[in-house]
Amino acid sequence: MRENQDLSQTMTRSNKLKFIIPSLFGLFLFLVPVPFQGQWTIGVGILAEFFLGLFTGAIPMFMTAVLVLSIVLTVVARTAKPEWIMKSPFLAGLFHVSGFWLVMRLLGAIFAVMVLFELGPAFIWDEFTGGTVLYELIPVLTTWFFFAGLMMPLLLEFGLMDYIGTVVRKVMRPVFKLPGRSSIDAVASWMGSGTVGVLITTKQYESGYYTKREAAVIATNFSVASIAFSLVVISFIGLEHMFVQFYITVIVAGLIAAIVCPRIPPLSWKKNTYYEKTGQQISEEVPTGTSRGRWAYEKAVSKASEVKSAAGVVKSGFQNVLDIWFGLIPLVMALGTLALIIAEYTNFFVILSAPLVPLLELMRIPEADAAAPAMIVGFADMFLPAVIGSGIESELTRFVVAALSLTQLIYMSEVGILLLRSRIPLNLLDLVIIFIQRTLITLPIITLMAHLLFF
Repeated sequence: MRENQDLSQTMTRSNKLKFIIPSLFGLFLFLVPVPFQGQWTIGVGILAEFFLGLFTGAIPMFMTAVLVLSIVLTVVARTAKPEWIMKSPFLAGLFHVSGFWLVMRLLGAIFAVMVLFELGPAFIWDEFTGGTVLYELIPVLTTWFFFAGLMMPLLLEFGLMDYIGTVVRKVMRPVFKLPGRSSIDAVASWMGSGTVGVLITTKQYESGYYTKREAAVIATNFSVASIAFSLVVISFIGLEHMFVQFYITVIVAGLIAAIVCPRIPPLSWKKNTYYEKTGQQISEEVPTGTSRGRWAYEKAVSKASEVKSAAGVVKSGFQNVLDIWFGLIPLVMALGTLALIIAEYTNFFVILSAPLVPLLELMRIPEADAAAPAMIVGFADMFLPAVIGSGIESELTRFVVAALSLTQLIYMSEVGILLLRSRIPLNLLDLVIIFIQRTLITLPIITLMAHLLFF
């Protein structure tokens, strides 16, 4: 009786509209390809490109100021610990960070200032290293993630994740060997952010909803780059006119890898036991007399009913943006510059990727010598393959490099560090092995589809 009463209070016309309208708007902005200026893009892409066109010249200077402010506030938070930071969970999480993040933010700020004012050694600020990151990479990331982060609550907070996740639960166990509720994490990653997916997975594992093996599988196979980020990559590499074909390729290759990887070591060796401090908390049963579609709808409306005000949604969106600007961009500036310096002035990645060259030549991939290093550098950061591969002349090769960078998934600048710091039982060796596995599994699939597309 009480459940029926609670349900009737939730399933009001207002809550139903609260689920349907924002979710449809989110679907249009993030998932529906639309023609724009002779190319296919998504709604968020149109907004980002318009903004980028207006402020291209000012963004490097603006983001340099953001990077400097990021390190200043991080030092203040770690030393003075002011109440206005420490009493805010969001600000404390953003600025009261570990020594590693402090060093990365410091490097990012220093590199940005050196590039902007052309200070210090030229190999740091020239157009092929720090100049590429500050003037080409960061403006694209800044604008894209401003709108993606701002609009993200439309996907995550109004029930769309719950609806899609519940509907596809039936296939998760037989196909991916995962509990049904993991579909919500998976969809959140594919639609939203791989980092968000890792954070959701970590919380679910520590709350007793995933076993050690399930959490490891989800974190390393479903923390996929969002559609918005995928469009950033394909645009940066100069193939935005092939976005639809590109993303279909990423989905196909990613799904096959997600089926294979959980069935082989090291993931298959992880224990099927729950986090010791909480134990098993999961129970998934469709209520008697209720269809799966109806149950999904009720869960989605229930989730939407939790949104109490537009101000809270806007606040959540801006927090997403600030988290990326102050947390992620300094890391991209630091690691991106270092990686490009190594790539441009040393043979490190060439030597490391040498075994890949014969394989790429066997697959008839043009410019194999140039492509191989771009395929290895993705372990450091997901965007670096696109940066290094952007100079390759062959469109087919650039397509393969870009798609592979999104299916490898394990990159240390974000996902890798988050996993190593979490309680999910994954170590650095595990991550290296899974990165190699995903590369070897998805590369032939992507190459085959590329040859068909560029025939």
